[in-house]
Amino acid sequence: MMEPNQEHLTLKNEVEELNKLPAFVESVCEKAGIDIMLVASLNLAVEEAVTNVILYAYPKEEEGLVDIDTTYDEKCITFIITDSGFEFDPTEKEDVDTTLGVEERSIGGLGIHLVKQIMDSVTYERVDGKNVLTLRKNLT
Repeated sequence: MMEPNQEHLTLKNEVEELNKLPAFVESVCEKAGIDIMLVASLNLAVEEAVTNVILYAYPKEEEGLVDIDTTYDEKCITFIITDSGFEFDPTEKEDVDTTLGVEERSIGGLGIHLVKQIMDSVTYERVDGKNVLTLRKNLT
């Protein structure tokens, strides 16, 4: 059994910081030997989750950080996104009814819906005043 490998990235809560995310995810996925088609989906899921933190976790104009930790082995890859912003559990949001037309749907929720579709497990905890969102994808 291989020891899980770990990587870490810290971003400021500025939209420009999102530019650093794809290279981080791709680098981790390459080390984990993940298929390129899956890499694109993982990139999308992680970017959606991190974008929500950057846009909504902290009061306007307040500087904050977003930590992205990842572990992987031959069975699964996990991204743990942590921030110390407002308490918010995106997993509590009702699933979006994608059968409705765009006009009938309520605003918001598509990002987390997408994350839930891509990942095998999406969990939220509030730990020591921090939001901890864990995204897990099985590789086998």
